[in-house]
Amino acid sequence: MASSAKPSFYDFYLDEHQNMACRRLHFAGSSFGLIGLAKSVKSRSVKPLLKGITAGYACAWVGHFFFEKNKPASFKFPLKSFASDFRMYADVMRGNLSLRDRKFDKAR
Repeated sequence: MASSAKPSFYDFYLDEHQNMACRRLHFAGSSFGLIGLAKSVKSRSVKPLLKGITAGYACAWVGHFFFEKNKPASFKFPLKSFASDFRMYADVMRGNLSLRDRKFDKAR
């Protein structure tokens, strides 16, 4: 019997991140966000977090508009996109997604 399972949001999210420059910019942006979070906790100030989030979204949006040539999913699905971005980040860290070439992806 054929599976009629609906693709997950993460499958859609990965389809929107095929370009390696876009993926690299997302990875850098997520890193900036995490660094901002760590600095905010350490300094007990929200300012580094805001800077990290701003840098993170700037990187992601440059990746979409100039390299991927699509609109960021965060415009329509902000919470799902935010969660999927960190799932993609974790998949890169685990070696399940490549920042070099999609042929090395194992995440599907």
